[in-house]
Amino acid sequence: MFDFSDQVVLVTGAAGNLGSAVAYRFNRAGAYLTLFDRHPDRLEEACGDLGKSPNHLLDGSVDLTDPDSVESAISRVIDHYGRIDVLVNIAGGYRAGTPVHETSLEAWDFMLNLNARTAFITCRAVVPFMIQAGSGAIINIGARPGLKGVANAAAYGASKCAVIRLTESLSAELKIHGINVNCVLPGTIDTDENRKSMPDANYDRWVKPEAIADVILFLSSDAARAIHGAAIPVYGTS
Repeated sequence: MFDFSDQVVLVTGAAGNLGSAVAYRFNRAGAYLTLFDRHPDRLEEACGDLGKSPNHLLDGSVDLTDPDSVESAISRVIDHYGRIDVLVNIAGGYRAGTPVHETSLEAWDFMLNLNARTAFITCRAVVPFMIQAGSGAIINIGARPGLKGVANAAAYGASKCAVIRLTESLSAELKIHGINVNCVLPGTIDTDENRKSMPDANYDRWVKPEAIADVILFLSSDAARAIHGAAIPVYGTS
């Protein structure tokens, strides 16, 4: 549906279910890919065949919570390709199950660091190169609890709310530079892990990673050139 030939796309969290789905969708659309993850073995298992192409770079040693690690990795991308046209911040995770008064500070910090800090650090490192180029697209991953808090998931909801607000602020700052910044809000994603943790759920209502990937490609494309600062719900039928 989309043509990303000769465009450089950076995907963080590429070893995960959504990250790998997004990587393969962009590969089919002709993009040059750089795939970041913190776990080399997982990245090789999920996307190793993409690494065999000279058009793609796999970097499984990037700590997205560490500014020095991210800036070094971005420098390697710029040295190799000369630019980054699309940034997709997928790295993140979920931890919940306790009310606020029983939530540890460690759990709170873990969620904020994993979901919000990683997006902030990566955007901060990439944005100057997009401004220099006068174009670009950034897509972050929020979540439905980022719009409204739910019981026993305060840390997760707060971290995803921070991603949405970060997206809106970036959009307000960057749209005058020809850069589109938006985020998607997935519902429950149909993964093996989620099926195992919720065996009695109706999987048909969950959203497939490939469906979310299609929305991300749309937001990365010229077809979404008029969309700035949006939080797009991608809930499936849940």
